[in-house]
Amino acid sequence: MAKTQDFTKVMQDMMAAFPVDTSAFQDAFKSTAAFGEKMAKVNLEAAEKSVEISNKWTKDTLGKIADMSKAKTEPAEYTKAMTEFASSQAEMAAENMAAFAEVAKKVQMETVELMLAAGKDMQEETSAAVKKATTDMSTAAKKAATAAK
Repeated sequence: MAKTQDFTKVMQDMMAAFPVDTSAFQDAFKSTAAFGEKMAKVNLEAAEKSVEISNKWTKDTLGKIADMSKAKTEPAEYTKAMTEFASSQAEMAAENMAAFAEVAKKVQMETVELMLAAGKDMQEETSAAVKKATTDMSTAAKKAATAAK
């Protein structure tokens, strides 16, 4: 019967001849984790600010509804109260939408800054990893050539 050849030793020798430096992967993971943490911070701050704006808007609206729902002595006062409520709602909507737009603008600016910084860091890390890999491969090739002689 034919015996199956064991390639374990061959693979171990091959992997030993071309070592892989895992520190580049670890550095990439650390960079990615740090980037994720910074992005999460930006998003959480935006969410917190948005909730504050919504909460204030709701409280102001409820206060205006309370004023509008008070009993009036003249029918014309109801019309006036409704008009004032509608006017104040339009004004509050404009103010709050502007506040939401500021939050979005801040998130956009901070995200662009983080992306640019991450791109620069990634470029530097990739360049360093390629240089190291080239050096390691050259060294391994020289060792293999020397061993073959």
